[in-house]
Amino acid sequence: MAEIKINSRTPNEMSRSALIYLLLLAVLVALGLHVLLIAGPAMRVADKQQLEGAIADEDHGFCEMFGMGAGTTKFVACSRALAIIRQKQADRDNAAALGIL
Repeated sequence: MAEIKINSRTPNEMSRSALIYLLLLAVLVALGLHVLLIAGPAMRVADKQQLEGAIADEDHGFCEMFGMGAGTTKFVACSRALAIIRQKQADRDNAAALGIL
């Protein structure tokens, strides 16, 4: 009569492979927490600063194109008007995303 092997692995091999999987899972969880708690907020701050810089450059170029030099009261008024326009557009975009418009 032939022998049937149900499980050819020894208990030592099974616990070693389970340990490797648990170790891999622990590393993945640690990396996920690092991204979520440490790298994520820093990336958001950097993105916000980059966006603010791009907007300031656009304001500067646009207002100076129409003869309003930086540091003048007309330049400040132009920058404020552009900020209002951007806010209204953002409000329209948010309303459209919610299906209101």
